[in-house]
Amino acid sequence: MSRFERKFAELAAKNEGAFVPFVTLCDPDFERSFDIICALVDNGADALELGFPFSDPLLDGPVIQAANNRALEAGCSTEESFALLAKVREIYPDIPISLLLCANLIYAQGLDNFYQRCTQVGVDAVLVADIPLLAGEKYIASAKAHGVQPVFICPPNASEAVIKGVATNSEGYTYLVSRAGVTSAENQNQATNLDILVDTLKKYQAPPILQGFGIAQPQQVKDALNVGVAGAISGSATVKIIEQNLDNHTHCLKSLAEFVRNMKAATKRENK
Repeated sequence: MSRFERKFAELAAKNEGAFVPFVTLCDPDFERSFDIICALVDNGADALELGFPFSDPLLDGPVIQAANNRALEAGCSTEESFALLAKVREIYPDIPISLLLCANLIYAQGLDNFYQRCTQVGVDAVLVADIPLLAGEKYIASAKAHGVQPVFICPPNASEAVIKGVATNSEGYTYLVSRAGVTSAENQNQATNLDILVDTLKKYQAPPILQGFGIAQPQQVKDALNVGVAGAISGSATVKIIEQNLDNHTHCLKSLAEFVRNMKAATKRENK
């Protein structure tokens, strides 16, 4: 079993959903980013979704764009990101780790070289944000050749054919986008057809579904689980805490710890 498979089985046995925070690697710099990731895991994150610093992140709103800029200004890019991933994996051998990044960062390394490096540092899954299913064949083949699980996004306007493709080609987990647009903790409007999307993904035996975009409060985690997903991803809300505490690292870690504990508590379903 993969780390994601083991984690979802463990959570199902406890009747819990997954809480997965997203942060950009090396934000605001290498050492503080390591502390931040440790705080996330130590306070209850079930898995990590991590981004590589990039100058033009297509899906990201202003909060995560700013995180990318901070990491780049600190002199961190792909090499430092891989080094940080290796350091995290050494401390946390069992935590599932997924990358969410743009295709240019992979192409710059070469597909096989990139996925091989992911394996070397213990990355479990990779979601390429700007590669649709129609263009995903080479990425899927390279990822699988190196033991990395490919993940695809199910958008709110997906046709049944697209949903089937996402379900069939994703491994580890499936990323369900709550709404159209870019990432933002402020925009918490959700698509009205999430239950239909979830049911259709399950019909085609998709891997466990994680819902993202606009997840910023514990009640939203509960609402997501009630729709039938396996867990929730929170990016902008997590990164916003970093942004608000750039001058006080100790308070940043305390605030992140409290946030994760509260969000994780919301994943614990009541036994019926």
